[in-house]
Amino acid sequence: MSTEAAAAEAAAGSDQVLVHTAGRVGRLTLNRPRALNALTRAMVLRVEEALAAWESDPAVEAVVIGGAGERGLCAGGDIRSIYEDARSGCTASADFWRDEYRLNARIARYPKPYVALMDGIVMGGGVGISAHGTVRIVTERSRVAMPETGIGFVPDVGGTWLLSLAPGELGTHLALTGTAIGAADALLCGLADHFVPAEHLPALASDLARDSVHEVLERYVAPAPGGVLHGHREWIDHCYAADTVEEIVARLSGSGVPEAKEAADTLLAKSPTALKVTLAALRRARELGPLERVLEQEYRISCAALASPDLVEGIRAQVIDKDRSPRWTPATLAEVAGADVERFFAPLGEGRELRLAGTDFPQEVPW
Repeated sequence: MSTEAAAAEAAAGSDQVLVHTAGRVGRLTLNRPRALNALTRAMVLRVEEALAAWESDPAVEAVVIGGAGERGLCAGGDIRSIYEDARSGCTASADFWRDEYRLNARIARYPKPYVALMDGIVMGGGVGISAHGTVRIVTERSRVAMPETGIGFVPDVGGTWLLSLAPGELGTHLALTGTAIGAADALLCGLADHFVPAEHLPALASDLARDSVHEVLERYVAPAPGGVLHGHREWIDHCYAADTVEEIVARLSGSGVPEAKEAADTLLAKSPTALKVTLAALRRARELGPLERVLEQEYRISCAALASPDLVEGIRAQVIDKDRSPRWTPATLAEVAGADVERFFAPLGEGRELRLAGTDFPQEVPW
């Protein structure tokens, strides 16, 4: 990147992420409310810069991240930019993912409490910038999801790692269907830690400027409203334990459970290739070990997706033309061969791989 381009990117980031300190905490506010705070590369670099500075600043004892506006923390990455890159063969999205995944790993290893206010919409990249944190707070307005299969993509930002750790096959269900879940289900799946009513978030953030995280949480944490996934564990765990997407769909369709049949119909509308790659990525994530290794795998998958027709078509159908009628290639699960899936996991070549330092996931941060 040229000096002029770097300066322009830094300037954009300063407007799109508000950074300041308040008492004992560093505050980060994603500031693109009209775009649901969707992440740009400039925003990722701005957050990275702030975290690096605060890590060695003894005056900053914790970090709090939230989103501007009333609609949510972050709806994900800027997929319109990804669409243009994929159409033109540009590598800017690969550069964005490289920086974004490094940030995800830094958040997971951050040596100070990282408090994420997961209010409203938290999807895709929004999960990556929050759910790897030390303290993940959801509200009655939270809608958490990894909806990538609907645009011909695969859960990334460490999403396959997070979902592979969910109880039973809940993570497989969420990854394949892209279902958005509320507070109680996010807690059940390990994507969040605490429920706090949305109206109390400003007071909670203000108190964190003066008091320790433990003290503040004791004042505000409350029982979450009831979720739905716990009551569906039997059919979810049985159906999604199958070895192939075809068998998963067959089990869902034949279960006799209306919600399972609905899930099958949902899957059949997604990108067949993305579904098969997602299932393979989840299964492999369970064996890869620490988050860093999974992020490296996701980087390979994401770069391969840039050359996949389904990514362009999926974004076109959902975001550009909004006709909600994607024409997937191949069009059916049966047409997606094993070699088509393996292509997404193939080495990228010398100098192109993402290499993240560290071999062990961090121990719990002492507050």
